[in-house]
Amino acid sequence: MFNRVTSFCRKVLNRDSKTRAIEDLKLEVIPRKAHGISRKGISENALKVLYRLHKAGFEAYLVGGGVRDLLLGREPKDFDIATDATPDEVKKLFRNCRLIGRRFRLAHILFGRDVIEVATFRGHHGKGEKDKQTARSEDGMLLRDNVYGTIDEDAQRRDFTVNGLYYNIADFSIRDYAGGLDDLNNRVIRLIGDPETRYREDPVRMLRAVRFAVKLDMTINSATAAPIVELAPLLQDIPAARMFEESLKLLQSGQGVATYQMLREYNLFQQLFPAVAAHFTETQTSQTEQMLEQVLRSTDKRVVNEQRINPAFLFAAMLWYPLVTRAEEMAFESGLSYYDAFMVAASDIVDEQVKTIAIPRRFTAMIREVWQLQMRMTRRTGARAFKTLDEKKFRAAFDLLEMRGAVEGEETEALCAWWRDFQRADQSGRQKMVRAINKAHNTRKPKSRRRKGPPRRRKPQSNSDA
Repeated sequence: MFNRVTSFCRKVLNRDSKTRAIEDLKLEVIPRKAHGISRKGISENALKVLYRLHKAGFEAYLVGGGVRDLLLGREPKDFDIATDATPDEVKKLFRNCRLIGRRFRLAHILFGRDVIEVATFRGHHGKGEKDKQTARSEDGMLLRDNVYGTIDEDAQRRDFTVNGLYYNIADFSIRDYAGGLDDLNNRVIRLIGDPETRYREDPVRMLRAVRFAVKLDMTINSATAAPIVELAPLLQDIPAARMFEESLKLLQSGQGVATYQMLREYNLFQQLFPAVAAHFTETQTSQTEQMLEQVLRSTDKRVVNEQRINPAFLFAAMLWYPLVTRAEEMAFESGLSYYDAFMVAASDIVDEQVKTIAIPRRFTAMIREVWQLQMRMTRRTGARAFKTLDEKKFRAAFDLLEMRGAVEGEETEALCAWWRDFQRADQSGRQKMVRAINKAHNTRKPKSRRRKGPPRRRKPQSNSDA
């Protein structure tokens, strides 16, 4: 029923531009025999939480991406649960529970490293006593959202139709309020309610629309896509700490290249990485853009191969050419040596980036190390090459040098080849390579530091000398 669509272009569906208006939501109950979800596909810990809530007299539903992925034949990454129990009531039922969140209170049930998230049904924002639990900004963004309600109200508060499906542990049926099953069949990402209003409530929904479209190989409904370019700057009001987590979901998903291209098309990437976006060209051929393609393609490959990914390396590569440009400008304008300008520019670029994406300090420290090693790798005389090779972040720095070589060619490629051979050589071979570098360095004709005066005029010859 859910055949995978392999073509990927713009991912915007031009036909059927209708939105699922909140007031038009209509419940459809799909009995167990009419859908393909089996409890065998649900984690044991999620089932424990569902059954305990149900046994205690509360409603309990598997909801959101878990239901969506099970229907699509995918293995869910998370199993989220919705209930009419309040966070405090959930906490009383589970000793291994902790309550988190200020914007909306959630219960996390901990089973070792496995975390089952339990959310109380959200209600509508009204006036009076209830509204003391909610707050909005002038732009309509939800700042606090602790208003509880019924499952019907909760369905109206969900973002996309494909995430508005509820699996009922009481009778194993699926409750579909917004036509989510139809949109799964048609492979459409569609917002519930008015798109502009929903984006203003939470601008991160624009990022989620792109992420789901790429991840699920679906198209974004045209009405859902229409306001994104204009409203993209609203992302600047999102806390930088939240944007760090969102950026990892986007760029380390295994479809980083496709996600980047769509984010850029909708003016969203530009909000996340303004220093990088300053180097964008119409032809997408700048060094920055070539590096982006390289590092994201490499990251996608590592995800597929289930290899470890370090966000610090990703950010170091993405920001490398903005750093180099800044350092060159600073050296020219201030008269600083290039090395000093490079170090100042490195701090500036990192400080500017953390304003939009709060990269943790443990990662910014590594970013700086990888950048500094790019400078050190050009200096190979004496014992310098051996000391550089012993640095903890050498491998990451070499990987960046390889990517730079592919972008810059010539001298950088030659430097990269030298370091590749140096790593593979034994101790004797390494010493021989360094001696060759020393010899070339010592025989190089030193440049005169004295400024040459104007050339002497030749003394004219006399006729008698002829």
